[in-house]
Amino acid sequence: MRKSLSVSLVAVAAIAGLSLSGCATKQYVQQQVQQSQKVTEAKVAEVQTSVEANQAEITKLHQTDAQLEGKINDLSGTAKEALQRAEAAGKLAKGKFLYEVTLSDNDVHFGFNKYNLSDEAKAALDQFANKIKAENANVYIEIQGHTDNIGSEKYNLKLGYERAEQVMRYLNMQHGFPLFRMSVISYGESKPIADNHTKEGRAKNRRVTLVVMQ
Repeated sequence: MRKSLSVSLVAVAAIAGLSLSGCATKQYVQQQVQQSQKVTEAKVAEVQTSVEANQAEITKLHQTDAQLEGKINDLSGTAKEALQRAEAAGKLAKGKFLYEVTLSDNDVHFGFNKYNLSDEAKAALDQFANKIKAENANVYIEIQGHTDNIGSEKYNLKLGYERAEQVMRYLNMQHGFPLFRMSVISYGESKPIADNHTKEGRAKNRRVTLVVMQ
């Protein structure tokens, strides 16, 4: 009888031990599951934050592109063409137009059928060069030569080129602007900004325009 009771007590103790062990195991599993859930939630939050940051950056880039496109649409026709040429030659980033400066006969006195730089023209170019130096900018400059409509189209193309080339040479030799950051083009008589039927209009059309880009 005692032996039987002893066996029964041992069995009960064993069952109780297993029960306690089972509870401990279940509690451990629950703790591991909860910890895993917290890690997963933290990672999800991190990914979500990263996605939101990327979306904000994309939105910002779209806004910047729209602003640049708006600026390009506001440019003069020859400035737009200068940008296209510079992009095609791999000279600059798209849309990095800064400003353009026009030196007309009224201001710098190129004179009829002349391309040599007057003292007024040199002074205007000195002011232009000092502005760029003060800004400490690595700019790219397209120098555009224009004429009035007196003479043949072929001759005016040559004259416009010579005027623009004189400007480029002066900026290079007097102010150290590197030649690889400048280019020259002539429009001749094809882009008038004033009436060629008047003396005043023809004087305005005899000009050089400097398109400054970056």
